[in-house]
Amino acid sequence: MSVMVLGTSSHVGKSTVVTALCRSLLRRRIAHAPYKSQNMSLNSYVTQDGGEIGIAQAMQAMAAGLVPEVAMNPILLKPKGDQTSQIVLMGKPYRDVKASTYYTETDYLFSVAIEAINTLKEKYGHLVIEGAGGAAEVNLYDRDIANIRLAQYLHLPIILVADIERGGVFAQVYGTIMLLPEDVRQLVIGIIINKFRGDIALFKDGVSILENLCNVPVLGVIPATGIAIPSEDSLSLQDKAVSNAPVKIAIVRLPRISNFTDFELLERHASVTYVIPGHSLAGYDAIIIPGTKNTIEDLEIVKKSGTADQIREARLQGIPIIGICGGYQMLCTTILDSGVESCAGEFEGIGLIPATTRFTGYTKTTTQVTRKSSGIGPILSQISEVSGYEIHMGDTEHQGIAQAFCGEGAVSEDGLLIGTYMHGLFTNKKAALALVSYLCEKKGETWDPILTDEADPFDALADHFERYLDMNTILRLFNHTKR
Repeated sequence: MSVMVLGTSSHVGKSTVVTALCRSLLRRRIAHAPYKSQNMSLNSYVTQDGGEIGIAQAMQAMAAGLVPEVAMNPILLKPKGDQTSQIVLMGKPYRDVKASTYYTETDYLFSVAIEAINTLKEKYGHLVIEGAGGAAEVNLYDRDIANIRLAQYLHLPIILVADIERGGVFAQVYGTIMLLPEDVRQLVIGIIINKFRGDIALFKDGVSILENLCNVPVLGVIPATGIAIPSEDSLSLQDKAVSNAPVKIAIVRLPRISNFTDFELLERHASVTYVIPGHSLAGYDAIIIPGTKNTIEDLEIVKKSGTADQIREARLQGIPIIGICGGYQMLCTTILDSGVESCAGEFEGIGLIPATTRFTGYTKTTTQVTRKSSGIGPILSQISEVSGYEIHMGDTEHQGIAQAFCGEGAVSEDGLLIGTYMHGLFTNKKAALALVSYLCEKKGETWDPILTDEADPFDALADHFERYLDMNTILRLFNHTKR
């Protein structure tokens, strides 16, 4: 048997629940794999064979002790703006579609999703399947391939997750269950109340009321947790808190920001703020321009808002400027587009890196990489070798500036201007600590980071959920097939 985890809305914690369940099943040696038919996110991950999937499914695979593969997330939608998304199908770019025409692809995409399920079932046996958004989107029932149509096809037990932190949890749960089609409603075997703050005992009556209203057991009330796992999508940006660490790092919050999970390790060691274009960058010790799904359109916003001028001024003041992927492209002198990223034409970049980026075809570089640092400057000199991944369209050629890493990127003579296509650079502990330690030293701040390996977050997450969940009911859904 397998299980579906659906939610009352987006951002209720479905991905976190699936991640916790995957680790719990792994610890009991129950063979399984995570799966999400359709994900919409700009936080993605590159598999070993160069495919692209949602980062949440990659983390779930790791929690399950598996190597991530494209069948775990066969359809990834990457919003580009103007109601347009790129469809990444089985790890590769398929086409760009408007929201109004996306649903003409439903039958084909559903067939691909089912084929991926069959592949995983044959390979792993059980599946822990995550839905998308809210389960009770009644206007989408005839074309919803992530929730209702999939539930009706698979006829699996369903666990419904609700977010009590948002308020209105009774309406969330009761309304969702009552709006489900009858054949799907009968599949709901339990409710999880997520992100509870305060004394759980105070919600005892609430549990009884929900169970009486819905005639479905509450499997657990899960307290909010600060256990760090990578964020699934941009909704997580609203939850980020700024610490009072001694150094301040600004990350430009581009409208189409992608893979901001690159910086979540930095958030533990520095005061990291996501700064909207047009807002002041004064007072920050370093500025990072992150990845984006649409370099040119976000670049135009950065320029028109005055943020590009602020970045150039910060460079003159000796503030470290770092561009990752699309941010690297923005720092270049010129971008030439044949009509791939945006409209065809030549676009002026921020101009700090003497380089030209060209978009010439609907192809994407997706690869895992390990590279040696050039060792130039006070930051890269503290880094020997790092691992990450590339996800980008376009190629960049630079003149008169050194490579930041062996075979890739750019770095100024003083080492304080760095551009790279490498996502995940600052998920390498040594790279994150190299940046923060340099900034502390520059400010005369004392900083003594803990360099020991941190506890496995997946084990910590599973421990947390198992403490509050009715695991016996959940485990009965699986017939204990061992690895």
